[in-house]
Amino acid sequence: MFRQIIVGLDGSEKAKTAARIGCDLAKVYSGTVTLVHVLHADTEDYEDQPESEQGQDRTTLTFPEVEAAGQRVLDAGLAIAKEVGCKMVETHMPYGDAATEILAYADEIGADLIVTGRRGLSSLSSLVLGSTTQAINHYAKCACMSVPRQLPGMKEAPTP
Repeated sequence: MFRQIIVGLDGSEKAKTAARIGCDLAKVYSGTVTLVHVLHADTEDYEDQPESEQGQDRTTLTFPEVEAAGQRVLDAGLAIAKEVGCKMVETHMPYGDAATEILAYADEIGADLIVTGRRGLSSLSSLVLGSTTQAINHYAKCACMSVPRQLPGMKEAPTP
């Protein structure tokens, strides 16, 4: 059923929960998970950013710095996949608009499911600001799942 699963990662706790769920589903359906993080220099903001880089003006980041931060996001996703026991995992790190790039890649690989974290914006804020998850849910040709930080009955993720 879900043989090609894409998980959108942005470094947030909600995205990490999405990675856990995507990897669990891949195990159940013997599927492949592709962890996707889309680089976008104007909006790069990572919870796991080294303290020396926190508080920096994001417009001063060089592309290699943005790319390194993106790789840290993917590495965290790979660590979750390993912890969950998901063996068939790939990564993809394009540059551009997150929703557009994730949707294009889903079409390219014939994804059956896209899993993303839910931001939790109010209805009014989402209408004004838009949302990557909202756009993916609206335009995807495959099934979509948006998840909150934690689902009922889900064990709290271990803290490093």
